[in-house]
Amino acid sequence: MKIEIATVLENKLIASNIWKMKMTAPGIAEQYKGAGQFIQILVQSSWDNPLRRPMSIAAVDGDQIVIIYKVFGRMTQVITEQEAGEELDILGPLGNTFRWGDDEFTPVLVGGGVGLAPILNMYGECTAAGQNAVLVIGARTGAEHFIDHEPQNNVFLATDDGTAGITGTVIPAIAISLKNTGKPEIFACGPEPMLKAVQEFAAAHEIPAQLSVESYMGCGIGICQGCVVERVNGNVSEHSYHEKYSLVCIDGPVYKSEEVIIG
Repeated sequence: MKIEIATVLENKLIASNIWKMKMTAPGIAEQYKGAGQFIQILVQSSWDNPLRRPMSIAAVDGDQIVIIYKVFGRMTQVITEQEAGEELDILGPLGNTFRWGDDEFTPVLVGGGVGLAPILNMYGECTAAGQNAVLVIGARTGAEHFIDHEPQNNVFLATDDGTAGITGTVIPAIAISLKNTGKPEIFACGPEPMLKAVQEFAAAHEIPAQLSVESYMGCGIGICQGCVVERVNGNVSEHSYHEKYSLVCIDGPVYKSEEVIIG
């Protein structure tokens, strides 16, 4: 982990309200371990906006890092205004990674909302390793998708309004994708309602799953204690805070589905 001044190489709109930024950050890229890790961006160094913004890593290529992000507020809007040649103060790489590589299982990669980046990252890693994988991506509308619905290639899109791919949440799309998938293992990242639905689906069908939990983070290094998720631990004493809760920034963001309580 280190703080580094990254240089923006590219920053462009790729779908409705979805942006992709490529930057050079050789020190952080060198320490990168795999899909699931994230960086913290200091968008503005001011008393009005002192906190860094977490961004999942979507790809690492040599000394370059890619993020894919969605505009939610003023600070993410400011990030869209960064142009090639400008610099960003970033901290990383932070967090753990998805654990995979067992050829016994077929990865079923599920992403939605701002949870696209680590899922697309892992999909790229699976492809590079020659590992067959299924990709399921959900969005509210087709305008938010920037890849094609290709069931014949195990790429499934879902939209709430039915304007692209399969109508509904990612759950019907997962169910369809599993029809021709032997021994699946689900890897998911997305908003809390999606992760809870995936967790329940995986449990009901006895499918192993790993969840990358999204959380608002003030520091990214365990100091502010703001990014807690409840653990599944039946032997916790009443006041044992650290056994009952986990910090997403340092213990996660990736957990086995049975380890945490979503929602």
